[in-house]
Amino acid sequence: MKQFINDRDTLVTEAIDGLVRASSGRLARLDGYPHIKVVVRTDWDRGKVALVSGGGSGHEPSHAGFVGRGMLTAAVCGDVFASPSVDAVLAGILAVTGKAGCLLIVKNYTGDRLNFGLAAERARAFGLTVSMVIVDDDVALPDLPQARGVAGTLFVHKIAGAMAEEGADLETITAAAERVIAGAISIGMSLDTCTVPGSPKEDRIAAGRAELGLGIHGEAGIEQVEFDGARAAMAMVVERLRPHLGAGDHVALMNNLGGATPLEMSVLVEELARSEIGGRVRWIVGPAPLMTSLDMHGFSLSLLPLDEAQAKALAAPVVPQAWPGLERLGEPTVLPLPDGLTPIQPMASAHPQNRALIARCCEILIAAEADLNALDAKSGDGDTGSTLAGAARALAGALDRMPLADPTQLYRSIGIELSQTMGGSSGVLLAIFFAAAGDASASGRSWIGALSAGLERVMQVGGAQPGDRTMIDALAPALEALPDGLPAAARAARAGADRTAEITRAKAGRAAYLAQDKLAGHKDPGAEAVARLFEGLVDGEA
Repeated sequence: MKQFINDRDTLVTEAIDGLVRASSGRLARLDGYPHIKVVVRTDWDRGKVALVSGGGSGHEPSHAGFVGRGMLTAAVCGDVFASPSVDAVLAGILAVTGKAGCLLIVKNYTGDRLNFGLAAERARAFGLTVSMVIVDDDVALPDLPQARGVAGTLFVHKIAGAMAEEGADLETITAAAERVIAGAISIGMSLDTCTVPGSPKEDRIAAGRAELGLGIHGEAGIEQVEFDGARAAMAMVVERLRPHLGAGDHVALMNNLGGATPLEMSVLVEELARSEIGGRVRWIVGPAPLMTSLDMHGFSLSLLPLDEAQAKALAAPVVPQAWPGLERLGEPTVLPLPDGLTPIQPMASAHPQNRALIARCCEILIAAEADLNALDAKSGDGDTGSTLAGAARALAGALDRMPLADPTQLYRSIGIELSQTMGGSSGVLLAIFFAAAGDASASGRSWIGALSAGLERVMQVGGAQPGDRTMIDALAPALEALPDGLPAAARAARAGADRTAEITRAKAGRAAYLAQDKLAGHKDPGAEAVARLFEGLVDGEA
Protein backbone atom coordinates (compact mmCIF):
# COMPACT_ATOMS: atom_id res chain seq x y z
CA MET A 1 0.00 0.00 0.00
CA LYS A 2 1.26 3.48 -0.87
CA GLN A 3 2.01 5.73 2.08
CA PHE A 4 3.39 9.23 2.42
CA ILE A 5 6.63 8.19 4.08
CA ASN A 6 10.28 8.28 3.08
CA ASP A 7 11.88 5.47 5.01
CA ARG A 8 10.56 3.23 7.76
CA ASP A 9 13.70 3.81 9.83
CA THR A 10 13.23 7.60 9.87
CA LEU A 11 9.43 7.69 9.90
CA VAL A 12 8.98 8.49 13.59
CA THR A 13 11.80 11.03 13.88
CA GLU A 14 10.61 12.90 10.81
CA ALA A 15 7.04 12.92 12.12
CA ILE A 16 8.18 14.25 15.52
CA ASP A 17 10.16 17.01 13.85
CA GLY A 18 7.11 17.94 11.79
CA LEU A 19 5.00 18.12 14.95
CA VAL A 20 7.55 20.26 16.77
CA ARG A 21 8.01 22.61 13.80
CA ALA A 22 4.27 23.30 13.69
CA SER A 23 3.92 24.06 17.44
CA SER A 24 4.89 27.76 17.37
CA GLY A 25 7.70 26.95 19.79
CA ARG A 26 5.46 25.39 22.45
CA LEU A 27 7.11 21.99 21.97
CA ALA A 28 10.70 20.80 21.74
CA ARG A 29 12.45 17.47 21.43
CA LEU A 30 15.40 16.12 23.31
CA ASP A 31 18.66 15.75 21.41
CA GLY A 32 18.84 11.96 21.38
CA TYR A 33 17.80 10.79 17.91
CA PRO A 34 17.33 8.14 16.80
CA HIS A 35 17.12 6.09 20.01
CA ILE A 36 15.72 8.76 22.33
CA LYS A 37 12.59 10.33 20.92
CA VAL A 38 11.07 12.61 23.56
CA VAL A 39 8.74 15.59 23.05
CA VAL A 40 8.53 18.11 25.91
CA ARG A 41 6.82 21.37 26.75
CA THR A 42 8.97 24.48 26.46
CA ASP A 43 6.82 26.45 28.92
CA TRP A 44 7.04 23.95 31.75
CA ASP A 45 7.11 25.05 35.39
CA ARG A 46 9.17 22.48 37.32
CA GLY A 47 7.40 23.57 40.46
CA LYS A 48 4.40 21.49 39.36
CA VAL A 49 3.95 17.74 39.06
CA ALA A 50 5.19 16.50 35.68
CA LEU A 51 3.11 14.05 33.67
CA VAL A 52 5.02 11.69 31.38
CA SER A 53 3.40 9.12 29.11
CA GLY A 54 4.21 7.44 25.84
CA GLY A 55 4.65 4.13 24.12
CA GLY A 56 4.91 2.92 20.58
CA SER A 57 4.27 5.32 17.73
CA GLY A 58 1.45 4.78 15.26
CA HIS A 59 -1.26 5.95 17.68
CA GLU A 60 -1.06 9.63 16.78
CA PRO A 61 -2.07 12.11 18.05
CA SER A 62 -1.28 10.02 21.10
CA HIS A 63 1.05 10.62 22.76
CA ALA A 64 3.14 13.55 21.57
CA GLY A 65 0.06 15.34 20.26
CA PHE A 66 -1.21 15.73 23.81
CA VAL A 67 1.91 17.40 25.18
CA GLY A 68 1.03 20.91 26.25
CA ARG A 69 -0.54 23.03 28.95
CA GLY A 70 -3.36 21.16 30.64
CA MET A 71 -2.24 17.68 29.59
CA LEU A 72 1.14 15.95 29.30
CA THR A 73 4.49 17.46 30.17
CA ALA A 74 6.44 15.00 28.02
CA ALA A 75 5.81 12.09 25.68
CA VAL A 76 8.32 9.30 25.11
CA CYS A 77 7.94 7.81 21.64
CA GLY A 78 9.02 4.36 20.56
CA ASP A 79 9.17 3.05 17.03
CA VAL A 80 5.90 2.02 15.41
CA PHE A 81 4.04 -0.21 17.89
CA ALA A 82 7.24 -0.69 19.93
CA SER A 83 7.84 0.43 23.49
CA PRO A 84 10.48 3.12 24.00
CA SER A 85 13.71 2.09 25.70
CA VAL A 86 14.51 2.55 29.38
CA ASP A 87 17.00 5.29 28.55
CA ALA A 88 14.43 7.15 26.48
CA VAL A 89 11.88 7.06 29.30
CA LEU A 90 14.53 8.10 31.83
CA ALA A 91 15.55 10.99 29.61
CA GLY A 92 11.95 12.20 29.54
CA ILE A 93 11.64 11.97 33.31
CA LEU A 94 14.89 13.80 33.97
CA ALA A 95 14.06 16.52 31.45
CA VAL A 96 10.85 17.68 33.15
CA THR A 97 10.82 16.53 36.79
CA GLY A 98 11.43 18.92 39.64
CA LYS A 99 10.82 18.76 43.38
CA ALA A 100 7.07 18.27 42.89
CA GLY A 101 7.75 14.89 41.32
CA CYS A 102 6.53 13.03 38.26
CA LEU A 103 3.63 10.75 37.42
CA LEU A 104 4.18 8.12 34.72
CA ILE A 105 0.97 7.15 32.90
CA VAL A 106 1.53 3.77 31.27
CA LYS A 107 -0.70 1.55 29.15
CA ASN A 108 -0.83 -2.06 30.28
CA TYR A 109 1.51 -3.69 27.80
CA THR A 110 4.48 -5.74 28.95
CA GLY A 111 7.09 -3.67 27.13
CA ASP A 112 5.70 -0.37 28.40
CA ARG A 113 5.38 -1.61 31.97
CA LEU A 114 8.93 -2.95 32.05
CA ASN A 115 10.64 0.00 30.39
CA PHE A 116 8.72 2.69 32.23
CA GLY A 117 8.99 0.76 35.49
CA LEU A 118 12.76 0.35 35.32
CA ALA A 119 13.17 3.97 34.24
CA ALA A 120 11.14 5.01 37.31
CA GLU A 121 13.47 3.01 39.56
CA ARG A 122 16.52 4.64 38.00
CA ALA A 123 14.95 8.09 38.32
CA ARG A 124 14.31 7.46 42.01
CA ALA A 125 17.99 6.59 42.37
CA PHE A 126 18.68 10.11 41.13
CA GLY A 127 16.64 11.38 44.07
CA LEU A 128 13.45 12.15 42.12
CA THR A 129 9.95 11.38 43.35
CA VAL A 130 8.22 9.27 40.74
CA SER A 131 4.84 7.52 40.79
CA MET A 132 3.47 5.24 38.11
CA VAL A 133 -0.08 4.19 37.21
CA ILE A 134 -1.04 1.40 34.82
CA VAL A 135 -4.13 1.87 32.65
CA ASP A 136 -6.06 -1.33 31.89
CA ASP A 137 -9.37 -0.17 30.44
CA ASP A 138 -9.88 -2.73 27.62
CA VAL A 139 -12.75 -5.13 28.44
CA ALA A 140 -12.50 -7.06 25.15
CA LEU A 141 -10.66 -10.08 26.53
CA PRO A 142 -12.19 -10.88 29.93
CA ASP A 143 -10.07 -13.98 30.48
CA LEU A 144 -6.79 -12.07 30.39
CA PRO A 145 -5.20 -11.73 33.84
CA GLN A 146 -4.30 -8.14 32.94
CA ALA A 147 -6.43 -6.10 30.54
CA ARG A 148 -4.78 -3.93 27.90
CA GLY A 149 -4.54 -0.19 28.14
CA VAL A 150 -6.18 1.60 25.23
CA ALA A 151 -8.01 4.89 24.59
CA GLY A 152 -9.31 5.20 28.16
CA THR A 153 -5.75 6.28 28.95
CA LEU A 154 -6.71 9.71 27.61
CA PHE A 155 -9.14 10.22 30.48
CA VAL A 156 -6.14 9.91 32.79
CA HIS A 157 -4.02 12.28 30.69
CA LYS A 158 -6.71 14.95 30.76
CA ILE A 159 -7.89 14.74 34.35
CA ALA A 160 -4.39 14.41 35.80
CA GLY A 161 -3.22 17.18 33.48
CA ALA A 162 -5.88 19.59 34.72
CA MET A 163 -4.99 18.81 38.33
CA ALA A 164 -1.27 19.28 37.72
CA GLU A 165 -1.91 22.60 36.02
CA GLU A 166 -3.86 23.72 39.10
CA GLY A 167 -0.93 22.79 41.33
CA ALA A 168 -2.16 19.60 43.00
CA ASP A 169 0.52 17.45 44.63
CA LEU A 170 1.77 14.11 43.33
CA GLU A 171 -0.06 12.00 45.88
CA THR A 172 -3.39 13.67 45.11
CA ILE A 173 -2.93 13.39 41.36
CA THR A 174 -1.86 9.74 41.59
CA ALA A 175 -4.93 8.87 43.67
CA ALA A 176 -7.20 10.66 41.20
CA ALA A 177 -5.57 8.81 38.31
CA GLU A 178 -6.15 5.50 40.06
CA ARG A 179 -9.85 6.35 40.49
CA VAL A 180 -10.15 7.13 36.80
CA ILE A 181 -8.44 3.87 35.87
CA ALA A 182 -10.79 1.93 38.14
CA GLY A 183 -13.83 3.33 36.31
CA ALA A 184 -12.66 3.57 32.67
CA ILE A 185 -13.74 0.86 30.24
CA SER A 186 -13.10 0.55 26.49
CA ILE A 187 -13.59 -1.74 23.53
CA GLY A 188 -12.93 -1.37 19.80
CA MET A 189 -14.26 -2.67 16.52
CA SER A 190 -12.77 -2.52 13.03
CA LEU A 191 -13.67 -3.44 9.48
CA ASP A 192 -10.05 -3.85 8.45
CA THR A 193 -6.58 -4.27 9.87
CA CYS A 194 -3.97 -1.52 9.86
CA THR A 195 -1.06 -1.09 7.45
CA VAL A 196 2.26 -1.18 9.30
CA PRO A 197 4.84 0.83 7.33
CA GLY A 198 7.25 -1.42 5.47
CA SER A 199 5.24 -4.58 6.13
CA PRO A 200 2.62 -6.41 4.06
CA LYS A 201 -0.96 -5.79 5.15
CA GLU A 202 -2.61 -8.63 7.06
CA ASP A 203 -5.99 -9.26 5.46
CA ARG A 204 -7.56 -11.40 8.13
CA ILE A 205 -10.96 -9.63 8.23
CA ALA A 206 -13.10 -10.88 5.36
CA ALA A 207 -15.53 -8.72 3.41
CA GLY A 208 -18.82 -8.36 5.23
CA ARG A 209 -17.19 -9.06 8.61
CA ALA A 210 -15.94 -6.90 11.46
CA GLU A 211 -13.54 -7.69 14.26
CA LEU A 212 -14.67 -6.95 17.79
CA GLY A 213 -12.19 -6.24 20.54
CA LEU A 214 -9.01 -5.98 18.52
CA GLY A 215 -6.01 -4.19 20.01
CA ILE A 216 -4.49 -0.86 19.07
CA HIS A 217 -1.42 -2.62 17.65
CA GLY A 218 -3.56 -4.64 15.29
CA GLU A 219 -3.79 -7.66 17.60
CA ALA A 220 -6.67 -9.97 16.73
CA GLY A 221 -9.90 -9.32 18.56
CA ILE A 222 -12.07 -11.59 20.61
CA GLU A 223 -14.15 -12.61 17.59
CA GLN A 224 -15.12 -11.78 14.03
CA VAL A 225 -18.77 -10.94 13.57
CA GLU A 226 -21.15 -10.28 10.70
CA PHE A 227 -21.17 -6.59 9.86
CA ASP A 228 -24.66 -5.18 9.40
CA GLY A 229 -24.19 -1.45 9.60
CA ALA A 230 -23.42 1.12 12.28
CA ARG A 231 -26.45 0.40 14.46
CA ALA A 232 -25.68 -3.27 14.85
CA ALA A 233 -21.98 -2.53 15.36
CA MET A 234 -22.68 -0.08 18.17
CA ALA A 235 -25.16 -2.49 19.74
CA MET A 236 -22.45 -5.17 19.95
CA VAL A 237 -19.96 -2.75 21.46
CA VAL A 238 -22.50 -1.53 24.00
CA GLU A 239 -23.41 -5.10 24.91
CA ARG A 240 -19.78 -5.81 25.85
CA LEU A 241 -19.39 -2.58 27.82
CA ARG A 242 -22.71 -2.59 29.68
CA PRO A 243 -21.83 -5.21 32.35
CA HIS A 244 -18.79 -3.11 33.34
CA LEU A 245 -20.58 0.25 33.64
CA GLY A 246 -20.22 2.14 36.87
CA ALA A 247 -22.97 3.94 38.72
CA GLY A 248 -24.45 7.23 37.61
CA ASP A 249 -23.84 9.32 34.50
CA HIS A 250 -20.95 8.68 32.13
CA VAL A 251 -18.74 10.44 29.64
CA ALA A 252 -18.01 8.72 26.32
CA LEU A 253 -14.79 9.04 24.39
CA MET A 254 -15.51 8.23 20.75
CA ASN A 255 -12.17 7.41 19.17
CA ASN A 256 -11.46 7.05 15.46
CA LEU A 257 -8.87 4.30 15.07
CA GLY A 258 -7.45 6.09 12.05
CA GLY A 259 -9.31 5.12 8.90
CA ALA A 260 -12.97 5.86 9.57
CA THR A 261 -14.40 8.98 7.92
CA PRO A 262 -15.91 11.84 9.96
CA LEU A 263 -19.30 10.94 8.50
CA GLU A 264 -19.05 7.40 9.86
CA MET A 265 -17.92 8.64 13.26
CA SER A 266 -20.88 11.01 13.57
CA VAL A 267 -23.26 8.18 12.67
CA LEU A 268 -21.70 6.10 15.45
CA VAL A 269 -22.29 8.93 17.93
CA GLU A 270 -25.93 8.98 16.90
CA GLU A 271 -26.18 5.22 17.40
CA LEU A 272 -24.57 5.51 20.82
CA ALA A 273 -27.15 8.11 21.82
CA ARG A 274 -29.94 5.81 20.61
CA SER A 275 -28.50 2.70 22.27
CA GLU A 276 -29.73 1.10 25.46
CA ILE A 277 -27.10 2.98 27.48
CA GLY A 278 -27.57 6.27 25.65
CA GLY A 279 -29.54 7.75 28.53
CA ARG A 280 -26.57 7.29 30.87
CA VAL A 281 -24.10 9.11 28.61
CA ARG A 282 -24.31 12.82 29.40
CA TRP A 283 -21.02 14.03 27.94
CA ILE A 284 -18.85 13.12 24.97
CA VAL A 285 -15.25 13.64 23.90
CA GLY A 286 -14.97 13.47 20.12
CA PRO A 287 -15.63 11.88 17.76
CA ALA A 288 -12.01 12.34 16.77
CA PRO A 289 -8.80 10.45 16.09
CA LEU A 290 -7.33 10.35 19.60
CA MET A 291 -5.53 7.03 20.03
CA THR A 292 -5.32 5.59 16.55
CA SER A 293 -3.90 2.42 15.11
CA LEU A 294 -2.30 3.87 11.99
CA ASP A 295 -4.98 3.62 9.26
CA MET A 296 -7.28 1.10 10.91
CA HIS A 297 -10.86 1.44 9.64
CA GLY A 298 -12.51 1.21 13.01
CA PHE A 299 -13.48 2.92 16.23
CA SER A 300 -13.27 2.44 19.93
CA LEU A 301 -15.65 3.57 22.64
CA SER A 302 -14.45 4.40 26.13
CA LEU A 303 -16.76 5.17 29.05
CA LEU A 304 -16.09 6.68 32.45
CA PRO A 305 -18.49 7.46 35.31
CA LEU A 306 -17.98 11.10 36.25
CA ASP A 307 -18.27 13.04 39.45
CA GLU A 308 -18.35 16.83 39.51
CA ALA A 309 -14.60 17.25 40.03
CA GLN A 310 -13.74 14.89 37.16
CA ALA A 311 -16.20 16.61 34.84
CA LYS A 312 -14.61 19.96 35.66
CA ALA A 313 -11.14 18.56 34.96
CA LEU A 314 -12.21 17.07 31.62
CA ALA A 315 -13.77 20.37 30.60
CA ALA A 316 -10.74 22.49 31.59
CA PRO A 317 -9.13 24.26 28.61
CA VAL A 318 -5.91 22.89 27.14
CA VAL A 319 -3.37 23.98 24.54
CA PRO A 320 -3.00 20.71 22.55
CA GLN A 321 -5.22 21.06 19.50
CA ALA A 322 -5.73 17.32 19.21
CA TRP A 323 -7.92 17.32 22.32
CA PRO A 324 -11.48 18.01 21.05
CA GLY A 325 -12.94 19.11 24.37
CA LEU A 326 -15.87 17.92 26.44
CA GLU A 327 -19.39 18.41 25.08
CA ARG A 328 -22.88 17.68 26.34
CA LEU A 329 -24.63 14.82 24.57
CA GLY A 330 -28.27 15.73 24.16
CA GLU A 331 -31.23 15.66 21.83
CA PRO A 332 -30.78 17.30 18.42
CA THR A 333 -32.10 20.84 18.34
CA VAL A 334 -34.65 21.14 15.54
CA LEU A 335 -35.84 24.53 14.28
CA PRO A 336 -38.83 25.08 11.96
CA LEU A 337 -38.22 25.72 8.28
CA PRO A 338 -38.26 29.40 7.29
CA ASP A 339 -41.51 30.75 5.88
CA GLY A 340 -41.97 29.79 2.26
CA LEU A 341 -40.04 26.53 2.41
CA THR A 342 -42.69 24.40 4.07
CA PRO A 343 -44.36 22.76 1.06
CA ILE A 344 -48.08 22.98 0.49
CA GLN A 345 -49.36 19.43 0.61
CA PRO A 346 -51.60 18.56 -2.39
CA MET A 347 -54.84 16.69 -2.00
CA ALA A 348 -53.99 13.01 -2.22
CA SER A 349 -55.94 10.95 -4.74
CA ALA A 350 -55.87 7.35 -5.93
CA HIS A 351 -54.99 6.12 -9.39
CA PRO A 352 -53.80 2.49 -9.44
CA GLN A 353 -52.19 2.68 -12.90
CA ASN A 354 -50.17 5.84 -12.14
CA ARG A 355 -49.18 4.47 -8.76
CA ALA A 356 -47.96 1.22 -10.31
CA LEU A 357 -46.01 3.12 -13.00
CA ILE A 358 -44.20 5.37 -10.50
CA ALA A 359 -43.54 2.46 -8.13
CA ARG A 360 -42.04 0.47 -11.02
CA CYS A 361 -39.80 3.39 -11.99
CA CYS A 362 -38.58 3.60 -8.40
CA GLU A 363 -37.87 -0.13 -8.27
CA ILE A 364 -35.81 0.06 -11.48
CA LEU A 365 -33.63 2.89 -10.20
CA ILE A 366 -33.12 1.25 -6.82
CA ALA A 367 -32.11 -2.02 -8.44
CA ALA A 368 -29.59 -0.18 -10.65
CA GLU A 369 -27.88 1.61 -7.73
CA ALA A 370 -24.69 -0.45 -7.55
CA ASP A 371 -24.21 -0.66 -11.33
CA LEU A 372 -24.66 3.09 -11.79
CA ASN A 373 -22.28 3.85 -8.93
CA ALA A 374 -19.66 1.59 -10.48
CA LEU A 375 -20.10 3.28 -13.84
CA ASP A 376 -19.91 6.75 -12.30
CA ALA A 377 -16.75 5.81 -10.41
CA LYS A 378 -14.95 5.40 -13.74
CA SER A 379 -15.51 9.02 -14.70
CA GLY A 380 -16.95 10.75 -11.64
CA ASP A 381 -17.31 10.42 -7.90
CA GLY A 382 -19.29 7.17 -7.86
CA ASP A 383 -22.56 8.41 -6.41
CA THR A 384 -25.02 8.63 -9.33
CA GLY A 385 -26.69 5.37 -8.43
CA SER A 386 -27.02 6.27 -4.76
CA THR A 387 -28.40 9.71 -5.60
CA LEU A 388 -31.07 8.30 -7.90
CA ALA A 389 -31.88 5.36 -5.64
CA GLY A 390 -32.21 7.64 -2.61
CA ALA A 391 -34.65 9.87 -4.49
CA ALA A 392 -36.54 6.80 -5.71
CA ARG A 393 -36.91 5.47 -2.18
CA ALA A 394 -38.20 8.83 -0.97
CA LEU A 395 -40.64 9.09 -3.87
CA ALA A 396 -41.92 5.56 -3.30
CA GLY A 397 -42.50 6.41 0.34
CA ALA A 398 -44.51 9.50 -0.63
CA LEU A 399 -46.98 7.78 -2.95
CA ASP A 400 -49.76 7.66 -0.35
CA ARG A 401 -49.87 11.46 -0.19
CA MET A 402 -49.52 12.07 -3.94
CA PRO A 403 -52.35 13.44 -6.16
CA LEU A 404 -52.09 10.40 -8.41
CA ALA A 405 -55.35 11.09 -10.27
CA ASP A 406 -54.45 14.67 -11.22
CA PRO A 407 -51.61 14.70 -13.82
CA THR A 408 -50.87 18.40 -13.46
CA GLN A 409 -50.56 18.29 -9.69
CA LEU A 410 -48.79 14.93 -9.83
CA TYR A 411 -45.98 16.34 -11.99
CA ARG A 412 -45.63 19.31 -9.67
CA SER A 413 -45.68 17.13 -6.55
CA ILE A 414 -42.95 14.89 -7.97
CA GLY A 415 -40.87 17.99 -8.70
CA ILE A 416 -41.30 19.27 -5.15
CA GLU A 417 -40.45 15.86 -3.67
CA LEU A 418 -37.27 15.62 -5.74
CA SER A 419 -36.20 19.16 -4.87
CA GLN A 420 -36.38 18.19 -1.19
CA THR A 421 -34.85 14.72 -1.30
CA MET A 422 -32.44 14.63 -4.24
CA GLY A 423 -29.15 16.47 -4.04
CA GLY A 424 -26.64 17.54 -6.63
CA SER A 425 -27.35 18.91 -10.08
CA SER A 426 -29.51 15.91 -10.96
CA GLY A 427 -31.97 16.77 -8.21
CA VAL A 428 -32.54 20.35 -9.26
CA LEU A 429 -32.67 19.49 -12.97
CA LEU A 430 -35.29 16.78 -12.44
CA ALA A 431 -37.26 19.11 -10.16
CA ILE A 432 -37.25 21.67 -12.99
CA PHE A 433 -38.23 18.93 -15.44
CA PHE A 434 -41.34 17.92 -13.53
CA ALA A 435 -42.33 21.46 -12.60
CA ALA A 436 -42.26 22.44 -16.27
CA ALA A 437 -44.15 19.28 -17.16
CA GLY A 438 -46.83 20.29 -14.66
CA ASP A 439 -47.12 23.74 -16.20
CA ALA A 440 -47.43 22.23 -19.68
CA SER A 441 -50.06 19.79 -18.45
CA ALA A 442 -52.03 22.67 -16.96
CA SER A 443 -51.98 24.28 -20.42
CA GLY A 444 -53.63 21.23 -21.91
CA ARG A 445 -50.67 19.35 -23.36
CA SER A 446 -50.72 15.57 -23.40
CA TRP A 447 -48.50 13.58 -21.09
CA ILE A 448 -45.92 13.11 -23.86
CA GLY A 449 -46.10 16.80 -24.64
CA ALA A 450 -45.76 17.65 -20.95
CA LEU A 451 -42.64 15.51 -20.60
CA SER A 452 -41.19 17.04 -23.76
CA ALA A 453 -41.81 20.51 -22.32
CA GLY A 454 -39.97 19.44 -19.20
CA LEU A 455 -36.99 18.38 -21.31
CA GLU A 456 -36.99 21.69 -23.19
CA ARG A 457 -36.94 23.57 -19.92
CA VAL A 458 -34.06 21.47 -18.53
CA MET A 459 -31.98 22.10 -21.65
CA GLN A 460 -32.73 25.81 -21.43
CA VAL A 461 -31.80 26.12 -17.75
CA GLY A 462 -28.97 23.57 -17.58
CA GLY A 463 -27.42 24.45 -20.90
CA ALA A 464 -26.90 20.85 -22.04
CA GLN A 465 -27.90 19.62 -25.48
CA PRO A 466 -27.87 16.21 -27.15
CA GLY A 467 -24.24 15.26 -27.78
CA ASP A 468 -22.96 16.93 -24.60
CA ARG A 469 -22.64 13.58 -22.79
CA THR A 470 -25.44 13.90 -20.21
CA MET A 471 -28.72 12.13 -19.47
CA ILE A 472 -30.24 14.22 -22.27
CA ASP A 473 -28.42 12.02 -24.79
CA ALA A 474 -30.77 9.20 -23.80
CA LEU A 475 -33.82 11.17 -22.67
CA ALA A 476 -34.25 13.34 -25.78
CA PRO A 477 -34.35 10.46 -28.32
CA ALA A 478 -36.54 8.41 -25.97
CA LEU A 479 -39.19 11.14 -25.72
CA GLU A 480 -38.99 11.72 -29.49
CA ALA A 481 -39.67 8.04 -30.10
CA LEU A 482 -42.30 7.68 -27.38
CA PRO A 483 -45.29 8.34 -29.70
CA ASP A 484 -44.29 5.08 -31.46
CA GLY A 485 -44.60 3.17 -28.20
CA LEU A 486 -42.57 2.30 -25.15
CA PRO A 487 -40.35 -0.33 -26.86
CA ALA A 488 -39.31 2.23 -29.47
CA ALA A 489 -38.51 4.74 -26.74
CA ALA A 490 -36.43 2.14 -24.88
CA ARG A 491 -34.43 1.32 -28.02
CA ALA A 492 -33.79 5.00 -28.65
CA ALA A 493 -32.72 5.57 -25.05
CA ARG A 494 -30.32 2.62 -25.19
CA ALA A 495 -28.76 3.80 -28.43
CA GLY A 496 -28.34 7.29 -27.00
CA ALA A 497 -26.78 6.02 -23.77
CA ASP A 498 -24.37 3.75 -25.64
CA ARG A 499 -23.25 6.62 -27.87
CA THR A 500 -22.05 8.57 -24.84
CA ALA A 501 -19.19 6.06 -24.47
CA GLU A 502 -17.84 7.48 -27.75
CA ILE A 503 -18.09 11.11 -26.63
CA THR A 504 -14.76 12.04 -25.04
CA ARG A 505 -15.35 15.75 -24.70
CA ALA A 506 -18.23 16.54 -22.40
CA LYS A 507 -19.68 20.03 -22.63
CA ALA A 508 -21.94 19.91 -19.58
CA GLY A 509 -22.26 18.11 -16.28
CA ARG A 510 -19.50 16.91 -13.99
CA ALA A 511 -17.81 15.03 -16.84
CA ALA A 512 -16.97 18.42 -18.38
CA TYR A 513 -14.29 18.78 -15.70
CA LEU A 514 -12.51 15.55 -16.62
CA ALA A 515 -9.77 14.80 -19.12
CA GLN A 516 -10.77 13.05 -22.34
CA ASP A 517 -8.87 9.87 -21.50
CA LYS A 518 -10.96 9.47 -18.35
CA LEU A 519 -14.18 9.38 -20.40
CA ALA A 520 -13.24 7.18 -23.33
CA GLY A 521 -15.18 3.91 -23.38
CA HIS A 522 -17.38 4.80 -20.39
CA LYS A 523 -21.06 5.58 -20.78
CA ASP A 524 -22.52 8.57 -19.01
CA PRO A 525 -24.22 7.24 -15.85
CA GLY A 526 -27.18 9.63 -16.16
CA ALA A 527 -27.86 8.50 -19.72
CA GLU A 528 -27.45 4.88 -18.64
CA ALA A 529 -30.01 5.45 -15.87
CA VAL A 530 -32.53 6.75 -18.42
CA ALA A 531 -31.93 3.73 -20.68
CA ARG A 532 -32.30 1.33 -17.74
CA LEU A 533 -35.54 3.07 -16.75
CA PHE A 534 -37.19 2.70 -20.17
CA GLU A 535 -35.93 -0.85 -20.62
CA GLY A 536 -37.24 -1.80 -17.20
CA LEU A 537 -40.66 -0.41 -18.05
CA VAL A 538 -40.74 -2.47 -21.24
CA ASP A 539 -39.75 -5.58 -19.30
CA GLY A 540 -42.54 -4.85 -16.84
CA GLU A 541 -45.10 -4.81 -19.67
CA ALA A 542 -43.87 -8.09 -21.11
